[in-house]
Amino acid sequence: MSGFLLAARTGFGFLSTIPVGITMEGLDELVKRSYLFVFTGIILGLLIGMFTGIVEYVFPANISAALVIVFIYYLTGLNHLDGLSDFGDGCTAHGSLEKKISALKDMSLGIGGVAYCVIGLILLYASISSLQQQIYMTGAISSLPQWTLLPLSLFVSEIGAKQGMLTIAAFGKSIHEGLGSMMIDKTDVGKYLAGLIMGGIVSVLGLGLIGLIGFVAAIFGAFGVLNVSNRHFGGVNGDCIGTANEIARLTSLIAITMALFAINTGYGGLSWMLL
Repeated sequence: MSGFLLAARTGFGFLSTIPVGITMEGLDELVKRSYLFVFTGIILGLLIGMFTGIVEYVFPANISAALVIVFIYYLTGLNHLDGLSDFGDGCTAHGSLEKKISALKDMSLGIGGVAYCVIGLILLYASISSLQQQIYMTGAISSLPQWTLLPLSLFVSEIGAKQGMLTIAAFGKSIHEGLGSMMIDKTDVGKYLAGLIMGGIVSVLGLGLIGLIGFVAAIFGAFGVLNVSNRHFGGVNGDCIGTANEIARLTSLIAITMALFAINTGYGGLSWMLL
């Protein structure tokens, strides 16, 4: 198997629960081609979008929103959410930089980690529910029928989540050895731009200008994580990369929701630009 195909396969093994297997050779090939994180996000986003379309048709809005969240973590696993919990423990730890990094790396779960995960899940549910409401008010957008808008929004947000991970890897400074440092060391500007162009084009193809807004918002969310990481830990690790995945997905969905809100209210005269 060529290095490229091995890296692509490993991307699904590393970023999802799809049983394709992971080897150290595969991980080495993946970090050399870290832009494939975005390609993996495209495929995972398609699967999440298709599931969303089905459950939204079958179930009431609130139940379908909850089921979408269940499927997201069934498909992508809990590694990134675990990263968010470790990130929360580190950020809420009191004391020196060393104590914060120790809490970040500690395998036990503290109240900070619990709080960050609970808040994150609540915001994810609220984002999907609010997005459903705005879509109901908006109707069709250009040539896109109404029923496609939520699946396509979840599709874009998953692409943005993976670009968020790439953002941390490209612009972060590693604080200790590990899988995260391997990705950080190998992700240069060229790989970042490759993911950026790929993700941006696919997001626009999926949801037009609103898709681009969601994709860019995900990157801003990741830079927010990077800023917090630098202030609390003096750099980033694998947990910070996983946190960026969760926060980027959230900021993408919130931005798409706010874009539809602008359409529905005509806020600032922006609606004509987004339709």
